[in-house]
Amino acid sequence: MADEIIIRVEKASFSYGKKPVWEDLNLDVRRGECLSLLGPNGCGKTTLLNCISGSNYLTSGSIKIMDKEVSEYEVGERAKKLGYVFQEHSAPFPYSSIEVVRMGRTPHLGFFESPDEKDTELAYSIMEELGIAHLAGESYTQISGGERQLVLIARTLCQQPDILLFDEPTSHLDFKNQALVLRNIRKLSERGMTIIMTSHFPNHVWHVGDRVAMMGYDGIIADGPVDEVMTEENLSKTYGVPVRIFEGKSGEKRTKFCDPDLD
Repeated sequence: MADEIIIRVEKASFSYGKKPVWEDLNLDVRRGECLSLLGPNGCGKTTLLNCISGSNYLTSGSIKIMDKEVSEYEVGERAKKLGYVFQEHSAPFPYSSIEVVRMGRTPHLGFFESPDEKDTELAYSIMEELGIAHLAGESYTQISGGERQLVLIARTLCQQPDILLFDEPTSHLDFKNQALVLRNIRKLSERGMTIIMTSHFPNHVWHVGDRVAMMGYDGIIADGPVDEVMTEENLSKTYGVPVRIFEGKSGEKRTKFCDPDLD
């Protein structure tokens, strides 16, 4: 059901105390879409993800996941529907990477249950799929930032959710690790996962997304297919600086990228 709306944000407003972050915000996400969410610092991208995940509560309006209000889901039930990969995570104890991934099975276990052999096999198979099976026995605290991010993605996939939320998944990563994370997000998208990804890097949108929503300090500025919405006018309006779009070609492959016009 390609046109099924799996997330619906309707007339949503959110405030920290008396300080509004955004008001009357509307956004639909269809099953199988990969939506990139762009915007400047402080416009409320992460806040929107937190509201969709149920971590924050709207001041007014509605957010529905599969036609049910987010606030009506029990925590365990919500975790089976929706997985959230945060910007940063530090483990308090030196768990092995596969132990961290296996923690994703928690929503599927009873109160006194522990992960069993099948859970471990699932965790390992997901790590294999992401190309990080060699990290299974490595301490999570000793691997690189990019590797940790892939382990967190594996842990979230171990929840077997319908929806994946990524909050700045390439922040603080070097060039190679950004590429590794983006490649795996694209693979998940091609597999039919429903994804929302916030990013400070508009160029990443051309690599992973089929749809983009641009947020400003007053809400959504533009929303639609990447090729239609990623324009110099919309990017300049979103970030408050002149932006130029360039196109390059290597063999048969064409790629676009944008850059602020500093002249």
